Order: sequence, then structure tokens, then C-alpha cells
Amino acid sequence: MSNNAVSLYLDPQIRDWVLFPITLVMILVGILRHYVVILLQSPPKKLPRAAIREQRALVRSQILRTTSTNSPIPESFYKSISQNLSQAFEAGTYLKDGPPKADAPSTPPNPLSDPNAMDGMMAGMKTQMVMMVPQMIIMGWINFFFQGFVLIKLPFPLTLGFKSMLQRGIETPDMDVRWVSSLSWYFLNFFGLNGLYRLILGGDNAADASRDMASPFAAGVPQAPGQAQDYSKLLKAEKDNLELAEGLYSWVGKDVEQRVLRRYGKLPPS
Repeated sequence: MSNNAVSLYLDPQIRDWVLFPITLVMILVGILRHYVVILLQSPPKKLPRAAIREQRALVRSQILRTTSTNSPIPESFYKSISQNLSQAFEAGTYLKDGPPKADAPSTPPNPLSDPNAMDGMMAGMKTQMVMMVPQMIIMGWINFFFQGFVLIKLPFPLTLGFKSMLQRGIETPDMDVRWVSSLSWYFLNFFGLNGLYRLILGGDNAADASRDMASPFAAGVPQAPGQAQDYSKLLKAEKDNLELAEGLYSWVGKDVEQRVLRRYGKLPPS
């Protein structure tokens, strides 16, 4: 310690009535937040049969295309499946709302009209409120009762660059940088308790509030809903992809008899 540094002697009651309570409250609030988020989560709604059929048709076509080269399906069966899917995509057979009408306007679906999208937005807002409200209360509690308190001295040396981070709320240029104020101790717990939460609650927990600080709700910016997928355009594009994959088709079993005989030296002389 330099000569101009100030030596401090902390009352043990600060440890018992300030340091430990702040840490314990932060831990308990994180655990409570985890279980509140679990209670607020609603079970996912089941998709209607038509919507599942629409999605599975697209997936089935994509799987068929990815196996067009060295396909295990014989050529006649492959082309039959591919052409049937292409015709169904062109006619809109697999669309959940049925084939499009000729006089219907070609406008993209409104994401706000999707109940699942609205439920996801409401769930996100609830989670952010559960994060923000307790942290605001804890910070106000610390500022009101423990403002200007020095709680602990770190046992390792630090550079002066850490002074503004560890001594928030205390404007003392002569104090050793290793001393930690009450407000800085709150932020250290806020960003450093994730390991303890993982140990207590598991890796997939909702107790760590610092992960939500980068989200739009935490910054006060409303989050825009995601654009709903237009399966009518997706299926028409998939039709073109199927026609392209047919030109690249090759059967893995072509001339398999000749290849097996040649491998074991049983091929008769020509």
C-alpha cells in the first residue's frame, strides 16, 4: 500500500448486517425469480392438424431433395413422389387454409393475427418484468439504507482502472482500490452469481438476470414480432427445387449386381 493510501478498519457488524444480507437477498431473489418464471410459462399450444400437415409436407420435400444424389429410392418411385409433391405444391393442396383463391389479395400474413406470436410476446414481457422489478427494488433498498458503506476488501491487488467499478457511490481518491462499496457489491453479485445458480438450479435456469440485460425489453425498446412464414411462397419455391433435384437424380443401386461381382472377382469374362 502506498503512503498516501488510507487504512480502514471495518466494524464486524457491517459484515453481519450489510454484506451477508445483500448477498443472501440477491441469491434468494434469483431463486424466487426462477420459480416465478416457471409458473408464468404457459404450456405450448397444440398446432392444428392442417398446420402440421403443411409443415411436414415441406420437410418431406426437403428430405427427398437432399437424397436425390445416390438416392436409395428407385428412379420410377422417386420421380413419382417428386411429381406428386410438385403438383400438390402448385395447387396449394397442403396449405392449411386450402388452395388460394384467384381473387384473394396476395398480402403477407399479419404476425399480430397469429395467437402463438402474441402469446410469445406476452411471455417475454412477463419474464422481463419479473427481472426488472425485483432488481429495481433491491437497488433502491441498498441506496436508501446502505449508501456510502464500505463492505469488504479484496485480498488481491488491482489497478486503478477498477476503482470506478468497485467504489461506486464513494468519492474518495485516497482509498485503496481493493475496497468495495455497497452499490458495487450489488453489481458484483448481479453479474457473478450465475455459477451459483447453475449449481443450485441447473444450467437451464431463469435466475440469472444479467443475461436479459441485452434484450430489447431491458433497454426499454419494444420488441418487434417475427415475420410469419408464408407457406404459399415456400411451397411454390420448393416445387422449383424439386424439379432441379430431378435433373441431379442418381440411384445408388444402379448396376449393383455388376459392382458386387467385380468386387469379389466373380464377374464373368465378357
